[in-house]
Amino acid sequence: GVLGIELMIVLGIESSCDETAAALVNEKREILAETVLSQEEHKIYGGVVPEIAARSHLDHIDDVIEHTFHKAGIRPEEVDAIAATSGPGLIGGVVVGAMAAKALAFALGKPFVAVNRLGGHALGARLTNEVEYPYLLRRGSGGHSELLAVQGAGDYERLGTPIDDDSGEAFYKDAN
Repeated sequence: GVLGIELMIVLGIESSCDETAAALVNEKREILAETVLSQEEHKIYGGVVPEIAARSHLDHIDDVIEHTFHKAGIRPEEVDAIAATSGPGLIGGVVVGAMAAKALAFALGKPFVAVNRLGGHALGARLTNEVEYPYLLRRGSGGHSELLAVQGAGDYERLGTPIDDDSGEAFYKDAN
């Protein structure tokens, strides 16, 4: 570490839909390396096919993790914890990412941290920006559409939701 001070490093794994991703982040919120593999095979269907997504995650997750470590110049033994999206999401993809993270954590003797995808959306602004609590969040991701007052980690006040999830679905499909 810098000046002999070691920073905590966490490997995060995300596989809840149609992207297989990994990132190494330190406690100063610096992204040391990240790898995102977007699945192109769903385009012909006009949306994500859960079984195809899960199989693609299974085919690529090891390479995505290995590539992320290589980009950062960090060995797996140097991380302090392994985190992975553990729901909600497409269950097949969630299981692939969570099990890869648990296996790696077990093999390295490191803690495994289960991350709620919706909580991750709610707190993502704080990872990349200096956003202070409380703040207003418009969450639109797949079947989740809502306005939230984010008071703190795990402390969310729902201010409103639509009658259906069309806005979240439209946002998701437009982003693809």
